[in-house]
Amino acid sequence: MKKTTKKSHLLLIIVILFWYAQYVYVPYQNPYLISIHVSVHVVGVIIGAYGISQLLLRLPMGILADLKNQHKFFILLGSALAGFASVFRVISPNGLGFLVGNIISGFASATWISFMVLFLSFYPKSRNAAATCKIIMADNLGMFLAFLTSTLLFERYGMLLLCILSIISGFIAFLLATQLKYPHRVVANFSPHLLLRVFKNHKLIFFAFLALIQQGIQMATTMSFTNQIIKQLGASSFSIGLSSIIYMLSSVLFAQLGASRWREKLSIATWIIISFLLLILYCLMVPLMQSITAIFVLQIIPGIATGILFSFLTSQAMCDVPHYMNSTAMGLFQAIYAIGMTLFPIMVGYLSHLYSLQFAYAILAATALIGLGLFLFYLKKHHTKFY
Repeated sequence: MKKTTKKSHLLLIIVILFWYAQYVYVPYQNPYLISIHVSVHVVGVIIGAYGISQLLLRLPMGILADLKNQHKFFILLGSALAGFASVFRVISPNGLGFLVGNIISGFASATWISFMVLFLSFYPKSRNAAATCKIIMADNLGMFLAFLTSTLLFERYGMLLLCILSIISGFIAFLLATQLKYPHRVVANFSPHLLLRVFKNHKLIFFAFLALIQQGIQMATTMSFTNQIIKQLGASSFSIGLSSIIYMLSSVLFAQLGASRWREKLSIATWIIISFLLLILYCLMVPLMQSITAIFVLQIIPGIATGILFSFLTSQAMCDVPHYMNSTAMGLFQAIYAIGMTLFPIMVGYLSHLYSLQFAYAILAATALIGLGLFLFYLKKHHTKFY
């Protein structure tokens, strides 16, 4: 048991470094691109490009992982690509460099399937929800440390240093990943017939669609255009970073809450309902705020959505999947929510260009409301037991 715990802890450290490499430049990506005269619409495309490569690769990568059971290889590949993506941002610090970098970062994030599947294999099925919250907490911790670093360093040293730190972090994650061990070997039992079964898993598809909404809203708001709103209110670079830190810190804390016994105070269904309601409130309120401090407070809400809502959507999507199909199912799940990560930022950029950010955020609120309505209908129809 101690050896298993040690192996899982090593993977959590790699997860932290991986997401640090992926997100250390993100809080200032949108303001930086705007400052070098990249149009709002093009910025939306650049941000959305991060999701395009994930959309294309996550399912094939999941199938390959199930066929070959080579999660360590994909973790090594992802860690290397996370650092390599920022090489392009350093060489070409303009819209094109960030576009190419974001596509490669999307390739790296497509390997997240193997990080999750390998980590969950350290725990029994009965602890799936708690284990999912734990690895997502490490994911959020890596982002939090990345955002903290960028907040402290961007104003003085600029985007170049942040991208260099991204390269270094990805390289260290790669070196540590060479030491990964498997808790056990799962015998591959994959066939095209089993792939068809994954696509017929209605529960997996449904919760993946809800995750599409949550992840799309997060990428379009908290990770990008909310920073633009703060900038328009006259915020300093430090304040923009602080806003992201508040979001990520709340994500870490609420993911920890989801992994603890506190989550048992309410049912998982209730947590999901509350999280969607708060997400609707966030999308409606942020563009109306004239106070930077008020937006700081609102940034706690997407932290709840990431820490609790996304964790539970993931665990519920995967809870009925046989262990030998985990990678394929996770690949399909992540490919579906990558659609939201791709389309929502592009949509917000386009709608804000035609109308306003307030209108674009209202459309996001309506989308979250649709997600909530679908979940309530699902509960009424299936009377699903959540665990």
